[in-house]
Amino acid sequence: MGGGDQKNFLIATILSVAVVLVWQFFFVDPEELGRQQAEQQRAEQAQEQIAPAPTGAAGTAPTLGATPAQARETALEGAVRAPIDTPNLKGSISLKGGRIDDLSLKAYRKTLDPSSPNVTLLSPTGADGAFYAVYGWIPTGGVAAPGPATDWMVESGETLSPDSPLTLVWDNGEGLIFRRVISVDDKFMFSITQSVENTTGAEVSLAPYGIVARHGEPETTRLITIHEGGVAVFDGVLVDDDLGYGDIRDRDVSPTEGVPAETYQAAENGWLGFTDKYWLTAMAPKPGQGFTGVFKASQTTSGEIFQADMRLPVMTVPAGQSASVSTDLFAGAKEWETVRDYEADLNIGGFTEAMNWGTFFFLTKPMFKVLHFLYLNIGNMGWAILALTLIVKTCLFPLAYKSFVSMSRMKKLQPEMEKLKERAGDDKQKLQQEMMALYKKEKVNPASGCVPILLQIPIFFSLYKVISISLELRQAPFVLWIKDLSAPDPTSVLNLFGLLPLDPPEPGSMLAIVSLGVLPIILGVTMWMQQKLNPAPTDPMQQKIFAWMPWIFMFMLGTFASGLVIYWCFNNILTFIQQFIIMRSQGVEVDFFGNVKKSFRRKKPQEGGGAVVKPAVAAKPANDNPGKGKSRRQRKKTKGAAVDASNPGGAEGAAAPAKKPGSDTNDGAADGGSSDGGASGGDSGGGGGGGGD
Repeated sequence: MGGGDQKNFLIATILSVAVVLVWQFFFVDPEELGRQQAEQQRAEQAQEQIAPAPTGAAGTAPTLGATPAQARETALEGAVRAPIDTPNLKGSISLKGGRIDDLSLKAYRKTLDPSSPNVTLLSPTGADGAFYAVYGWIPTGGVAAPGPATDWMVESGETLSPDSPLTLVWDNGEGLIFRRVISVDDKFMFSITQSVENTTGAEVSLAPYGIVARHGEPETTRLITIHEGGVAVFDGVLVDDDLGYGDIRDRDVSPTEGVPAETYQAAENGWLGFTDKYWLTAMAPKPGQGFTGVFKASQTTSGEIFQADMRLPVMTVPAGQSASVSTDLFAGAKEWETVRDYEADLNIGGFTEAMNWGTFFFLTKPMFKVLHFLYLNIGNMGWAILALTLIVKTCLFPLAYKSFVSMSRMKKLQPEMEKLKERAGDDKQKLQQEMMALYKKEKVNPASGCVPILLQIPIFFSLYKVISISLELRQAPFVLWIKDLSAPDPTSVLNLFGLLPLDPPEPGSMLAIVSLGVLPIILGVTMWMQQKLNPAPTDPMQQKIFAWMPWIFMFMLGTFASGLVIYWCFNNILTFIQQFIIMRSQGVEVDFFGNVKKSFRRKKPQEGGGAVVKPAVAAKPANDNPGKGKSRRQRKKTKGAAVDASNPGGAEGAAAPAKKPGSDTNDGAADGGSSDGGASGGDSGGGGGGGGD
């Protein structure tokens, strides 16, 4: 593989794989920088009690407080509850604040064990990882209004289900009666209607709000390709790049909120909340309803609280009349059909953006739809991944063909380029000029192989992204030992892939890095096979890079999801086949097995156990003890030799006397080294009676 060939291959490998993957392992997360210092500064502003809105600041929702940590079951018992039971959800609503704070997903379990608990999405305050939605009214003029700690009563309904809504009521004792009607469908969407009845003799003004609160930063994948944290769409514009938990924490302190916060405005449509890799909890006003969105982080003595606030405009309620407002709350799995249907049926603008399409959304979306179509028709996500990879490689074949053809042409020019290097010597300018003249003469563009590769990078990155975000991979089996495509290969070389009665290391431990499974090893081998389609580079530095690259990526991908590793393995195999066929079609010699043998071939040690060979010396006259230093058998064979036996490797350019009859001088012995008996394909010294023992 020549210089231009090497550069193209390096670009293809490093840009399409390393840029995506190395960053995820060695990228220093800016969210961690300065965290302790920032938390210490904000701790001075901590509020253990619920902080009321600043006086006169209509439209400002409360900053929530925390309660001491306790077991989840204990936290659930701390308030009267109304149960939730639907085909997909199970949980309860706390009558203290009317919080939706207990929710599990019936169709999803924590582990592959059928008896394992369901995935818990929402938890009450006080529990580890408290996560909930709460609604209320922001009063003006000193009116008492319901908030996060209000004790509601059930007016109608017992168990919240698709056929049975739940109505909560609270009387402030001052002539205002508040009601909250909560309904839910058979999937993951709640509808919350808040109303106020004014029985006083004067009009009142209040502003409804909704809050999704999360206590503490949850454990995330920390993959740069997957966004986890705050997410929102305001009037069709997606906002998520600057809404990671660390980004929210690092916002400037808002003068109205009193804590780090960022405020957004939506004129007609939108939604906001918090997203995980597979789950989403988000609020959305009805279409046409403007609102203010706020993301903020507050520090309490019990921990940090992240909030997503949905604040609706102030409503004026005349005496003797009522007013109401309805909003939606999604709390569930990011199933493609479900999210897509909600966007269309409920007219929630940009709701499918919750799928986290990424920068190349124009490629990721169609690829995701194709993968989903294949999954629905094949019935197995593993085979669907292989099918999608094959389709993408087929569509990109023209680009790959152009790239490999260019590389093959460059390879044919390598003999000429080597001659140019010899003639030019250290004159790099002359070498460059002659190389450009050679390219022009042969009509070869060295950059033509790079352009197709660069065009393919966004496509393969998008395919990688699609596989990363697909919920269908979670706990999805493939074949043989692969029972969960979203988890790393469960086998381990440390227990001989299950032959030894030892458990593999726990994920995240130090040993997990070297606990390679079958799939990562296959990945390393397939990358190594791609390299062996070409001879090893002559440049020592490039040779080292290429020698280590497959095995570095093997360890890097060892802890990645099996579905991703399967994709990379199959992609490597298809690339190997494409490159082999194209190179052969261009008349390029492909000595794959020869290159493989060379990679295992070691240099033979020098005589004497690898001792350094002494510099060559001039030959002595033939009558000057030619047998000195040799055995009797060697003295017989080399009788009349021209080179002293103390120089077993010979020397190129060494002086030698005229040959005697029967002698056979071997001028090339120095290039080949010596073997036992002092010969390697001929007499090592260049004389004697034959070609060695």
